[in-house]
Amino acid sequence: MKLNDKHIAVLLSGGVDSSVVLYELVRQGLCPDCFYIKIGPEETEEWDCSSEEDLEMATAVSHKYGCRLEIVDCHREYWEQVTSYTINKVREGMTPNPDVMCNRLIKFGAFHEKRGHDYDLIATGHYAQTETDDEGRKWLTTSPDPVKDQTDFLAQIYGWQLQKAWFPIGHMMKDEVRVIAEREHLVNARRKDSQGICFLGKINYNDYIRRYLGELPGDVIELETGKRIGQHRGHWFHTIGQRKGMGFGGGPWFVVKKDIAQNIIYVSHGYDPQTAYRQDFPICDFHSINGQLPPEQVTLKIRHTPEFIPARLEQKGNGDYVVHAHSPIHGVAPGQFCVIYDEHHHRCYGSGEITL
Repeated sequence: MKLNDKHIAVLLSGGVDSSVVLYELVRQGLCPDCFYIKIGPEETEEWDCSSEEDLEMATAVSHKYGCRLEIVDCHREYWEQVTSYTINKVREGMTPNPDVMCNRLIKFGAFHEKRGHDYDLIATGHYAQTETDDEGRKWLTTSPDPVKDQTDFLAQIYGWQLQKAWFPIGHMMKDEVRVIAEREHLVNARRKDSQGICFLGKINYNDYIRRYLGELPGDVIELETGKRIGQHRGHWFHTIGQRKGMGFGGGPWFVVKKDIAQNIIYVSHGYDPQTAYRQDFPICDFHSINGQLPPEQVTLKIRHTPEFIPARLEQKGNGDYVVHAHSPIHGVAPGQFCVIYDEHHHRCYGSGEITL
């Protein structure tokens, strides 16, 4: 089936990337339907949220190209599914990634149940690509822009979701996207990229966590000496590898361990202490995007950075592995997703949760 014969949906976020996606499709003679997914908080008097501005931008861009825009309300699904995942993991002392679960549960999940099932392709502004191998398997592959590559945020989606996913700017560098937006006089051409969790907007992450979990004061102890150096307001406000925001003198201090049962945070003093690094660690419940398990020699990411880390995977069965990185990794924390790629960090196999 040719593109002109396909029923295409574009997810407009209000940002420059998805706006250039719409431009690219219209330039090819396509007339997609546009959708804005509403997931932000409703308590506007209490939360400083940028959702209204996002919708204004999405509306302006869709009108510019003569495409209709529909708002799809996934607020309840987001706060029931993604928020519950986030809060439960944080309460357990882990480091969750809500954006990863938002892609799986909302952008390619709840949206599909409400409207996406009517479409052959769902186009987004993700910096990622796809390819099909000789056996007909569709793979998630990396973007040429190492800084913007977002395959790590897509590494928990299902194979059927990837089948419908289309990333029209995934082959571009961010600078190219900005040039197109400026040239086409898009209203958001110079708008800054969103930072942090997709639904929070300008909301402070700690304020968000405090809203659901409150505060739980406990001791902060130096790992090497056992000396108490201060008090924290709740272990859920801190993550392994954290350096900033500790608020104690004589630093820098790094969070290196958390005792959830005793509500104690252990820190290590100095610049890049060895206690902040791990080279071998387990991951569980590995999620393969298209059913293909990774080879022994791989590259990986544990957070959104441009670098891919070479490693060896030791399979333990039932989706569990032990990762043996070629060099020590800073800030390995339970709850993080370890995203697995081939040796050339081209194809993404999927991801598993770090369990220390």
